[in-house]
Amino acid sequence: MPAVTLADIEAAAGRLAGQVLDTPCVESKTLSQLIGARIFLKFENLQFTASFKERGALNKLLALVDSGQAAAGVIAASAGNHAQGVAHHAQRLGLRAVIVMPLHTPTVKVERTRGFGAEVVLHGDSFDDAREHALALAAQQGLAFVHPFDDPLVIAGQGTIGLEMLRAQPTLDQLVVAVGGGGLLSGIATAVRALKPSVELIGVQTVQFPAMVNAVKGTHHPQGSSTIAEGIAVGKPGLITRRIIAELVDDLVLVDEGDIEQAIVMLLEIEKTLVEGAGAAGLAALLKDPARFAGRNVGLVLCGGNIDPMLLSSIIGRGMVRAGRLARIRVGARDNPGVLTRITAVVAQAGANIDEVHHQRAFSALPVQNVEVELVLQTRNLAHVREVVAQLNLAGFDAQAY
Repeated sequence: MPAVTLADIEAAAGRLAGQVLDTPCVESKTLSQLIGARIFLKFENLQFTASFKERGALNKLLALVDSGQAAAGVIAASAGNHAQGVAHHAQRLGLRAVIVMPLHTPTVKVERTRGFGAEVVLHGDSFDDAREHALALAAQQGLAFVHPFDDPLVIAGQGTIGLEMLRAQPTLDQLVVAVGGGGLLSGIATAVRALKPSVELIGVQTVQFPAMVNAVKGTHHPQGSSTIAEGIAVGKPGLITRRIIAELVDDLVLVDEGDIEQAIVMLLEIEKTLVEGAGAAGLAALLKDPARFAGRNVGLVLCGGNIDPMLLSSIIGRGMVRAGRLARIRVGARDNPGVLTRITAVVAQAGANIDEVHHQRAFSALPVQNVEVELVLQTRNLAHVREVVAQLNLAGFDAQAY
């Protein structure tokens, strides 16, 4: 008997009805044109806790309440989204909630979890460290442990996304889903394989945390220590989820940190929607290998939107640099009166806007009679950056972008 069945997921959908959002699943015309496929986005970042995680958390909590196992309260280990899902719905149900989070969890997730009335314990450098500590606390205090992914009730809750996506977009023939511990992909795969077996299912992990890829494919990709997709930074995949994914999922792929950064910026700029690193993993896979998805009807789950504002600021800045919309140019010139005015005049004539100017004399390898001017410019694209550099060189300066 499978650990999770379509009947389990349909039962979860009945329990969750009216308590979590049936989020929109709609086509992105612009992304479709860019990728060469029809791209349908499932906006799970619109849930109250900005993540799909509350589906599985609530399904598990309701079962614990019905069975009387939550009398002393519940405990969970999470990098953030599962924490918020458990905390929010435990508060709604009048349950004590203790959440163990890794020490380096983004502040926005820690504070939001506390805001739902949970007792937050920061422990360890990874999710696995936090989980071990949570299990110890559960045994000490008689709390019911709510696993973030390796639990049939949690998996069934996440699987309700698959029901909703096929109901909203029955023509889907590919689904691309982020993978950490595997609860989301396991649930969706179970639902979709039962309802439309022809759909190709692809899981996506970051190269920094390839645990599920290694477990299912038998590869030995090294594990990193950090990622901007901390929501899927799981070093040890679940036993249940691993079996389901190995049986039902067609392929697992890896994406780079830069791919994820680019996807975050694109979703923000094109769709006007904010996602965290894990929420952008699916689009990152499409950007990395668009030929694989060309001409298909592809479903992506924007699984979370909880991102630290400072991290987002850095990602946007780096994205602007990659797109050539923010450029740094170094200009060498004779140190004569009015030279800075001449340089800025050329830049203005070339249509660029100056963000920053650094005028270097001491910190320069140029001859002592010369000056080095570093400019940070707002530009249109990479071609425009090259044009600005060319205009400066034409005016007699020694300019280069770097």
